[in-house]
Amino acid sequence: MRALKVLLVLVVIFGGLFVAADRVAVNLAESKAADKLRSMNGITSTPEVSIRGFPFLTQVAGRNLDEVDAELDHVAARSEGRTLTLKHLSAQFHDVALTSDYTSIQSAASATATAEISYADMTNAAGGGVKISYGGEKDGRAQVKISPNIPLLSSFDVTGTIDIAHGDTLQVRADSIPAMCRAIPGCEHKVRAQTDHGWKLDQLPGSLKLEKVTTTAQGITVTASGTDVKLTG
Repeated sequence: MRALKVLLVLVVIFGGLFVAADRVAVNLAESKAADKLRSMNGITSTPEVSIRGFPFLTQVAGRNLDEVDAELDHVAARSEGRTLTLKHLSAQFHDVALTSDYTSIQSAASATATAEISYADMTNAAGGGVKISYGGEKDGRAQVKISPNIPLLSSFDVTGTIDIAHGDTLQVRADSIPAMCRAIPGCEHKVRAQTDHGWKLDQLPGSLKLEKVTTTAQGITVTASGTDVKLTG
C-alpha cells in the first residue's frame, strides 16, 4: 500500500511537471507564431496568438497543430492614398503544419477570418467631410448611407452598396446620384469622388479570399476563408 501511494505521488508530480513544461513550450511557440504572422503581412502591431489543443508537445512531435488563432487590432488597409482602419481582425487556422526544423508554422489545411470596421473609421477613410453610416440591406446586399460634402449645395444623402471585388477588395459605390446634382455640370463626378472607394485588404494572414460583407447598426463585418493556406513568408 505504501508503494502504491508513493507511485501515485510520483505520477502526480511528473504529470504536473509535464503540464508545466507543455505550457511553457506553447507560450514560446505562440510568441514565435505571432512574430511570423507580423513579418509575413507587414503588420506593425504584434498579433495575439493562441495555439489550441492539449498536449502541445505531442502535436509538435507530429509537426502538426490542431488550431492556431490570431487576434489583431487596428490593422490599416491603404488604397489610392486613403487609409481604412480595421477595428479588429481575427483568424483561425486549422490543421497547421510546422516546418521540417519545427521552428515555424508553414501552412494550414483551412482558415477563416473576420474583420470588423466601424462607421467612424469608414468615415475617416473617406475624408473630405464625408460621413458614412448604417444603411441597412437591400436584396441581400449590404448598404451604407453616405453624406457627401459639396459646397454650394444643400446637404443630401445617397445610398451606397458595400461589397467585395476581386476577392481582396472592399468596395463602396453610390447606387445613384440625386437629380438636383446631375443637373449641375461636374456635380456627379465630384460626388462620386467622395462616395466611390475601394480598399485592398491584403493584410489578411495567408492572403485569404474575402467572401461576404454585412452591415449592422454597430458596424461592418467582412468574412474571408481559404484552403491550403501558405503561411511561409
